[in-house]
Amino acid sequence: MHPDVIREAPGRCPKCGMDLVSQGAKTIQPKDQGLGPITWKSYLPLAIIIGVILLVAFVVAFRNYGLSDLFLARFITYFMAGFFLTFSSFKLIDLKGFAAGYSTYDLLAQKFFVYGYLYPFIELFFGLAMIANYPAPWLLWAEIVVMFFSGLGVLIKLAKHEEFQCVCLGTFLKVPLTKVTLVEDFGMAILAVLLLFI
Repeated sequence: MHPDVIREAPGRCPKCGMDLVSQGAKTIQPKDQGLGPITWKSYLPLAIIIGVILLVAFVVAFRNYGLSDLFLARFITYFMAGFFLTFSSFKLIDLKGFAAGYSTYDLLAQKFFVYGYLYPFIELFFGLAMIANYPAPWLLWAEIVVMFFSGLGVLIKLAKHEEFQCVCLGTFLKVPLTKVTLVEDFGMAILAVLLLFI
């Protein structure tokens, strides 16, 4: 996918996590178009997805609670549920590709590759649990730990100025998500903290 990635020995691409393919004396990856020049249009799919989740969360919270004291808590709860369900679905479409890409930057997936296979199911569970009932403190603490830890791997990569292709929207939707992913992971952790105090 990234022909610019060249290594002396077999391994994984640091950008997308795919296995490098040997071609003669060099080990490179197959040719790919990549993301191309990044403009505001590159982020349009992500903006539409987040916008729809926000709209649905608002409508459901307003329909059920109006502008009462419970509105804000329920709005955040529905938004987080929609976020977890949507983003886990994108990852589950290509679970193997997600696990490979995730292992290039997540701290736990780098040590235990199988965690990349488990992570989408963790997000799916979070989403379903948020819908099932008002989020219990143990659930919110679990979300805080998982999302903060996930964001930590992204933060370290960015601090080292290492290039990588984030796979938070799976592998088939090519959206530049490096710094956005940092906001997403830490943002979800912050929303979980807010729910603990509302």
